[in-house]
Amino acid sequence: MFRLPLAVFGTLLALSAITLTPAKAQEDLPPPLELPQDTLPGAMTGERLGELIKRIDPNSVMRGNSHVLMVNGRALNVIYDENADRMRIITAIVAVEGIPPELLMRTLQANFDAVLDARYAIGNGQVWSVFVHPLSTLTDQDFLSGMAQTAVAAQTFGTTFTSGVFVFGGGDSGNLHEDLLKQLENASRGDDRGI
Repeated sequence: MFRLPLAVFGTLLALSAITLTPAKAQEDLPPPLELPQDTLPGAMTGERLGELIKRIDPNSVMRGNSHVLMVNGRALNVIYDENADRMRIITAIVAVEGIPPELLMRTLQANFDAVLDARYAIGNGQVWSVFVHPLSTLTDQDFLSGMAQTAVAAQTFGTTFTSGVFVFGGGDSGNLHEDLLKQLENASRGDDRGI
């Protein structure tokens, strides 16, 4: 005979009571809050993102909903989807083939405590540095920080494994991130062209 533990039985009973309770009439519910995209304070759009990228790297290349720009000699690919409200910054680091298991383990450990907003990922046979953020709530500062973290995480792969921000557990890459972030901020204001 199959017996449910008392706690599980109680939970199932409570859930069944919830589903058996008549739902509140639809007309009693307030309408969902819907704000047009352009009325949100600081809402990022694909167009605004493209303008920011052109200020950072005037030689950046746009293909559909993606931009390729150079930051510290590294090609970063910025991909966005306004319908899905997502933005991603990626850069390939190295082919996965031949990487020792210990290095892959260290990469996962870094995802936990050192790369913070950026992440290491594997796709299409490559190790990538990746930063993902909702597009509409992305601020200029979030974007600049995400670019810096993505580039620094790629540069430090195999050594300190850090994005340079608040490295929990130590590391010597914080200055790399700060220097790059200052350069990106200057470029975004038009003070410098290219990184």
